[in-house]
Amino acid sequence: MRLFVSEGAPGSLQVLAAAVRARGRAELLITPVGPEECVVPFLTRPKIPVLQLDSGNYLFSTTAICRYFFLLSGWEQDDLTNQWLEWEATELQPALSAALYYLVVQGKKGEDVLGPVWRSLTHIDHSLSRRSCPFLAGETESLADIVLWGALYPLLQDPAYLPEELGALCSWFQTLSIQEPCQQAAEIVLKQQGVLALRPYLQKQPQPGPSKGRAVSNEPEEEELATLSEEEIAMAVTAWERGPGSLPPLRGQQSPVLPVAGERNVLITSALPYVNNVPHLGNIIGCVLSADVFARYSRLRQWNTLYLCGTDEYGTATETKAMEEGLTPQEICDKYHAIHADIYRWFNISFDIFGRTTTPQQTKITQDIFQRLLARGFVLQDTVEQLRCERCARFLADRFVEGVCPFCGFEEARGDQCDKCGKLINATELKNPQCKVCRSCPVVKSSQHLFLDLPKLEKRLEEWLEKTLPGSDWTPNARFIIRSWLRDGLKPRCITRDLKWGTPVPLEGFEDKVFYVWFDATIGYLSITANYTDQWERWWKNPEQVDLYQFMAKDNVPFHGLVFPCSALGAEDNYTLVSHLIATEYLNYEDGKFSKSRGVGVFGDMAQDTGIPADIWRFYLLYIRPEGQDSAFSWTDMLLKNNSELLNNLGNFINRAGMFVSKFFEGCVPEMLLIPDDQRLLAHVTMELRHYHQLLEKVRIRDALRSILTISRHGNQYIQVNEPWKRIKGNEADRQRAGTVTGVAVNIAALLSVMLQPYMPTVSATIQAQLQLPPLACSILLTDFLCTLPAGHHIGTVSPLFQKLENDQIEGLRQRFGGGQLEESLELKAKPSSKAAVGVTVPQQIHMLMDEVTKQGNIVRELKAQKADKNQVAAEVAKLLELKKQLALAEGKPLEPFKGKKKK
Repeated sequence: MRLFVSEGAPGSLQVLAAAVRARGRAELLITPVGPEECVVPFLTRPKIPVLQLDSGNYLFSTTAICRYFFLLSGWEQDDLTNQWLEWEATELQPALSAALYYLVVQGKKGEDVLGPVWRSLTHIDHSLSRRSCPFLAGETESLADIVLWGALYPLLQDPAYLPEELGALCSWFQTLSIQEPCQQAAEIVLKQQGVLALRPYLQKQPQPGPSKGRAVSNEPEEEELATLSEEEIAMAVTAWERGPGSLPPLRGQQSPVLPVAGERNVLITSALPYVNNVPHLGNIIGCVLSADVFARYSRLRQWNTLYLCGTDEYGTATETKAMEEGLTPQEICDKYHAIHADIYRWFNISFDIFGRTTTPQQTKITQDIFQRLLARGFVLQDTVEQLRCERCARFLADRFVEGVCPFCGFEEARGDQCDKCGKLINATELKNPQCKVCRSCPVVKSSQHLFLDLPKLEKRLEEWLEKTLPGSDWTPNARFIIRSWLRDGLKPRCITRDLKWGTPVPLEGFEDKVFYVWFDATIGYLSITANYTDQWERWWKNPEQVDLYQFMAKDNVPFHGLVFPCSALGAEDNYTLVSHLIATEYLNYEDGKFSKSRGVGVFGDMAQDTGIPADIWRFYLLYIRPEGQDSAFSWTDMLLKNNSELLNNLGNFINRAGMFVSKFFEGCVPEMLLIPDDQRLLAHVTMELRHYHQLLEKVRIRDALRSILTISRHGNQYIQVNEPWKRIKGNEADRQRAGTVTGVAVNIAALLSVMLQPYMPTVSATIQAQLQLPPLACSILLTDFLCTLPAGHHIGTVSPLFQKLENDQIEGLRQRFGGGQLEESLELKAKPSSKAAVGVTVPQQIHMLMDEVTKQGNIVRELKAQKADKNQVAAEVAKLLELKKQLALAEGKPLEPFKGKKKK
């Protein structure tokens, strides 16, 4: 036999690995050829790899060649392997081809590369995890393992693209990669060039279509029902029979919550929201809501948990907002802190502490860290050229400058970072900078400032990351962002600003300056804890006993994963550093971005006025949580998910289970005599429950929600197949069967109420009240499915959990939040009352719209005067026309027809 392979040809990896594995079974000559060489005489185009058999026949399918070598080795075919091979050809290869093309030909990186292939990677990981086997088809390596390994190796051999949170996938890939056949294949095909060896081949391929990656839709991928072993079924039945008596005692509550030796101590933070911005849905899901789910889950696991957040209150933005509203900075902070607290209270966020940064403790701790850094030589002095707005008579904070990114040309880059390419920017580097307050062009002026010497701390940071990242649950985007910073080399970063509203700098000659948020905002977590307990150091100077989880959107990763760790490592005071950095991508609104000023999108203070309960908002935001790539809020999709997943699936099952107990058994759980079908159901529910735990332990919140809905679907199908409403009218055996089905179903409903608690706490409590679930069973979630409602248990009154969302209701909300509503006055909302604010009057609307039209008109005129890009001008003109339309409607005037250019 003769095997023709080519350097850099996809498929050669698999066949070489299979050939080396089968060595000695037949005489084989391996012949390297060029990628353009026509080996098969009857093919008009080159095809590599090719196996020429002794009979003179040719095999030129990669899978067929690999199968031939495996059969030579005595391997026996099986259905599971064939299923994997079909999946590899139809699902994996198209996605992988796109990912490799983006990486090698287009030079893309990070999420642009992982996006198309992410679902395939998670599918492999889930399959390996569920079967608890080292290989795809069982305990031993199969044809499927070699074929999939060879396909994935060019991408995953780079650690940047081997997602560490997919632990089962990583273990499988690494196990195969160190085997001699695979190592030899990689050396021959890639020639130590890595994925770049595929460039000549990939450059000849057509450009792939739109990525079908993680953000194609908000729909989860359906999975097949897993095959169960007899042992798994027996173990599920044994656990079920142990009942509520096997629940451990509830751990005692302490106040304040402090670390306990010998227990798992979990410290959870949400990125501190800036005080004068009302959070929109993207802010809420990116930080506080995601962290709340994990905090609630941690408590269900009986982990000693402290969850904290607060408002970030210092800086130029506060000063500016105070001037606009005629208040002092402290008054503006007090006002908006109350607004934030009220929003999070409505969303049922279970903070142990919701504090703020304008406290003496913030000053004390920040200044102490600074003094320790200064004493150890990690602070530099230098002159800084800053942008100053002469019209506003102040130096501009970086986020109050916008302009064109010097790296990628994005036209709305901020003065500290570009949201498009993610690179850090000094405000003076922006092209065509503008003051965000008055839109005038700022001038450059110099000032003496202090810098954190990040290059001097870089080695310490890298050593800490090398120790922390393996085995941790940092999200892929967080790892990628930090690696990008380190790859480019750290630079000294300014930590002071020419402001009055901030933490004072305790150094002679700098008395008129304050610390910049880059430096002291993350110290807010420490000071907020210090205001909660004077024993705060037991949390924040105790890395040996504390597991720190920090939740944020990806733009906050550099502060938490680099700046604060460098500051803490340089201070040399045994600070607790982040163990698991959980960063989301961005949530968009319909087809665009949230904008308070343009009235686009739902903000936290508005969600309360929609008539949709907080738990429905929580559910939908968590369902579309942007875990791997940007996702989008959609009113239509929200209606569909409420009416299908909540009303028809989850709510329907729980209501039916409870109603059967009430209607057929007088509210008393009937006796249950399990048959094999029931036992298999218990095992499926147990498997899904354990998968839920695996996902939440890895902080894959969106995926874990799917497990709840999957169990509910199992329950609905179980009821439909067994038809207890019919059997209850039959003979004694039928009535017994109806009782068993009803008892099992209502126990599944009880389990779902506990699993649902991190996601929909109010709905969870409602279900538990209806079922009269014992308090201990409400507060602890084990990895086994227990019978917590035994025969004889009396339930309460059962009623529907969810209401249908109607099309006209949703269409009205879409219109309201699609740019037609104005920025509401927050005067009434500043009050602690949770009642909805009264809407503005028509005269107020007209006055506010006239102001908006004037402001937008000024923007358009300035852009035209600057001869700005036509597309940018057109976009701003469109906004102006829309505002004028709204003004005309508010004044009751007829709309003027559009005056376009006449055709000649």
